[in-house]
Amino acid sequence: MTIIEKIIAAHANLHHVKPGDIVDVLIDTRAARDFGGANVVKNLLDHGLDVDDVSKTIFTFDCNPGGSDQKYAANQQFCRLYAREKGIEVYDVNAGVGTHLAIDSGLAWPGSTFVSTDSHANIMGAISSFGQGMGDQDIAAAWAKGKVWFKVPESVRINLIGKRPANVTAKDIILNLLSIFGANKLLGYSVEIYGDEMEKLTLDERITISSMGTEMGAIIVLFPTTPALLEELEAKTGNRYDSVHADANAIYTKIIDIEISKFIPMVAKPGHPHDDTSVESVKGEKIDSGFIGSCTNGRIEDLRVAAVILKDRKVAPGVVLKIVPSTDLIWNQALEEGLIQVFKDAGAMVSNAGCAGCAAGQVGQNGPGEVTISTGNRNFEGKQGKGFVYLASPAVVASSAIAGYITTPDQIPDIPAVFESAVGSGQLAGKVSEREAKSEKRKANRSEAELGGAKSEKPTIVEGRVWIIQQDDIDTDMIFHNRYLTITDINEMGQYSFDNLKGYEDFAQKSKPGDIVITRKNFGAGSSRQQAVDCFLSLGVSCILAESYGAIYERNAINAALPILTYDPAILKEIDLQNGDIIRVNFESGEIGNLRNSKSGRINKFYDAQKAIYLNGGLL
Repeated sequence: MTIIEKIIAAHANLHHVKPGDIVDVLIDTRAARDFGGANVVKNLLDHGLDVDDVSKTIFTFDCNPGGSDQKYAANQQFCRLYAREKGIEVYDVNAGVGTHLAIDSGLAWPGSTFVSTDSHANIMGAISSFGQGMGDQDIAAAWAKGKVWFKVPESVRINLIGKRPANVTAKDIILNLLSIFGANKLLGYSVEIYGDEMEKLTLDERITISSMGTEMGAIIVLFPTTPALLEELEAKTGNRYDSVHADANAIYTKIIDIEISKFIPMVAKPGHPHDDTSVESVKGEKIDSGFIGSCTNGRIEDLRVAAVILKDRKVAPGVVLKIVPSTDLIWNQALEEGLIQVFKDAGAMVSNAGCAGCAAGQVGQNGPGEVTISTGNRNFEGKQGKGFVYLASPAVVASSAIAGYITTPDQIPDIPAVFESAVGSGQLAGKVSEREAKSEKRKANRSEAELGGAKSEKPTIVEGRVWIIQQDDIDTDMIFHNRYLTITDINEMGQYSFDNLKGYEDFAQKSKPGDIVITRKNFGAGSSRQQAVDCFLSLGVSCILAESYGAIYERNAINAALPILTYDPAILKEIDLQNGDIIRVNFESGEIGNLRNSKSGRINKFYDAQKAIYLNGGLL
């Protein structure tokens, strides 16, 4: 078996599992964040469910550690009260990123299982642990039952061959891989990475690479353990751990050899983490701000690299550099080592530990037209603000902040670039015009039946008007933007559906109950937010058809009884499907018919577990 198969089998009390098997998996640690945590509790209370084992259950408040947003503060306090009642441990706003806390404190370990409302919970692949981000219902079920259903994924083995160039960081490795595989070539796979250079990686470097498995569409990016890794984990936690490896005769769907010696320093261009190019190709691009942090690059090694570059230098005039350690322990370590002083002397802003720029309303957000270079893992439009975000390594971000433009550590100028005055040019007036506010959207007002909340028989054949959206990799920020994440009432969610998808901002206003959305590959890429599913239930969308789905989104939709099916793109031509056509879809047989021309064909039908959950009205 592969690594993921061995972990799943061990936690399902089975001797062997294979890809496609659906099993109940015991979860060693079950986490909920301040984002999603309130909905997890609400799900438990609404369904009369209790917590299976409080000793394996935690809250982590890392999305808004300042409690600076009133709705986040309310959700955090709601979770605190529930935690006090049940005896659940809370890693509060002063603690840092939950996944990092789990690794550093022994809540996750080699061979363990970990779930969270954090879509980057698969960061646990760095320590050969099976971590998964899941939606609110999934986590509620894990808290109540101690287990979750899971379909064993196929595994891909990547061998990185040759010697790693000296100027290629861990962030460059994952950006190079993203440039090769994009957002969906590894969609739904468990990926294992091997190679002589990979065995030399530190824990912090492994974390950087594994944290962006989500951006590649992978279930998880796993590294086998090494003696050095086990020693580092033992030093952190005081616990001894067994090694975790795939069997020598493990079966992989694909084995891919890649020359790491050809990797180069890279950046991801604004809009998509997989739209990667060499740093050289964008060198000289003027920046407004820099950000060092996130679950991808907020570790102590990242901060040390930045401090070496920033020492005895100043951030360029007009540029703002924001630095956020991933945990409070790392923050204090940086303080003891003098790194915080280096950052302050250079003119950087240092914030308390947390997710920062990846969460709306926190340190790291940018404004309209602002150009930011960031160590984060996502740069979807609107994700880190209204500006443009390049993704890069801490070394490149620190160097660029000093230069005032994108550059590398070996090409930092003696005199930084400065901004030219725009007084009298009309530029400011133009920017204000571009940011003209949208008129307030109408609130969705749907009946309980439309929301799927009524306890009635679920139809297995539906008819509806189609919306054909010819776009791959529609992410959860495009579906339901993170600025609305504090909404917990499903009645309020529908009005924001596709609010951040260009060309479809008015979808919620024009949609009708029963409509069917048809899109392409990797629909629902990105975060674990349940709202990106619930918003369609709120509108009364009868089903979604896509060539493939983001792994977390697929689970969330199935668990919420939102019918989703996959299809071969040839079927659209076969039935001559056009926007606005009325089609009939049979979930059980996979038959699809175009009522305009009476043409029919077949798509992939519900599988048994999906059908059972759908007919049950949802997982809970």
